[in-house]
Amino acid sequence: MGVKTIPPAARAYIGCALLAAGACVLPALRPGAPWGTIALLAALYALCELPARCPLLGRALGGSVPLGTGSFFPVLLAAALLLPPAAAALTAVPGSLLARVEEPPAAPRRAWRAAATTLAVWAAAHAAAALGGPAALGHGRDAPDLPYALLPACAAALALCLVLTALDGGIRATVDGLPPRAAWRGLLGRALAPYLVHGLAGLMMGVLWRGSHGPVAGLFVLLPMYISCWVFAQYHRERAAHQTTIRALVQAVDIKDRYTRGHSERVGHASVLIARELGMPEDRLDVVRFAGILHDVGKLGVPTRVLRKDGPLTPEERRVIELHPEYGHEIVRGIGFLGEARDAILHHHERMDGSGYPYGLRGERIPEFARMVAVADAFDAMTSNRSYSRARPVPVAVAELERCAGTHFDPRMVDALVRALDRHGWRPAVTADESAAPSGGNAALSGGTVTPSDGTATQSGGTAPQPGGGVPKAREASAPSPPRPSTPPPSPSPSSSAPSGERA
Repeated sequence: MGVKTIPPAARAYIGCALLAAGACVLPALRPGAPWGTIALLAALYALCELPARCPLLGRALGGSVPLGTGSFFPVLLAAALLLPPAAAALTAVPGSLLARVEEPPAAPRRAWRAAATTLAVWAAAHAAAALGGPAALGHGRDAPDLPYALLPACAAALALCLVLTALDGGIRATVDGLPPRAAWRGLLGRALAPYLVHGLAGLMMGVLWRGSHGPVAGLFVLLPMYISCWVFAQYHRERAAHQTTIRALVQAVDIKDRYTRGHSERVGHASVLIARELGMPEDRLDVVRFAGILHDVGKLGVPTRVLRKDGPLTPEERRVIELHPEYGHEIVRGIGFLGEARDAILHHHERMDGSGYPYGLRGERIPEFARMVAVADAFDAMTSNRSYSRARPVPVAVAELERCAGTHFDPRMVDALVRALDRHGWRPAVTADESAAPSGGNAALSGGTVTPSDGTATQSGGTAPQPGGGVPKAREASAPSPPRPSTPPPSPSPSSSAPSGERA
């Protein structure tokens, strides 16, 4: 749930999950339940989750802890092997409610996490019991029934994984408005192997717990568990460092070019909408988002006076502006985690008909991510209020993208964005400080010229909106100018109108 407000459908979904979880744990609330084991395992799981919630405790235990639940699922899987289903499900509740929540609102997120984990552990305990889970663990001096004991452990891990991924896909579908198939795509494949490892750790803990030394021996499993948790935390720290790098670059661009402040984040968001609509797996969505956010990082290599120029650009200044994709590629070339995003940064101004820049690539030769960013870039430029131009309504911008599909843009990407907008809508934002806009510059027609949002200026006769729905030609949006010529290009004709873009 990556939004600050939870839609009514998602709230209803969470409510149903809470009711189901309550029904699952209700049988455990009776006399004769193994309260000692329940309390020990519940307290152990809660203690494992506390470092992520308490920064001081986290630093005392090594300076980094994993975010969210998952690293300590072996405790819950041990409960699924040791306890009846209702009692095992109850052990998940305290730790899930204590777990750290990264985004508001915290209360429904914690409630959802507790309900989903409770249901998953209940299902895992049933799967283990169906294969003789507790009996296979041995008892006291009786040796465990190995390798048969692997079956209930793997069954419990598989059930836990299936239920959690199914519930997570459901909440994604209700929050993001995704089709069920798209919401669940890739979740099980990424989660299955880690959960099977958790199952083996849970089996080890259960065997030691039921051995001659009792629960104390089971605690020895916590050491390797914490080591794996620490490794997992390093991964999260690395991702956080990546995000910091991205934010620093975007902030530098926004400071340098005030006319497009906030544009990069929205292009990243729109690029993800396109990629998700096309069914891309989650691991590639991160790279798509990076590509959209950093598509204009090459502006750092363009002189500020050119980016902020109020009047028409000279042919030489236009050629300088058109170097920004190559500057951007050079800036990020050494950042390994960007992967395919680097090619998207370099080629997001290519056109399907080969008239783009910097290399004039055509059709499928343009990298897939670059084609996504091109559409997202042009769409946000057309729908954003700037100090010098009014936002076009979303339907008008969509019509313009569709008009240019096949020549400027990949029709698949345009169609994917249109479908995503139908599902999610779009909220344009003012991207420039209107008070910073100089009077009579980009704000309006001035001196017989029209200054498009990329800062270029041509004679008003060459860029007036066309009867067929065209809008002023732009250099920076995803409908870029042709490759840099050796001689100054002629003024564009009315028939060459292209989607309005941002300022460089």
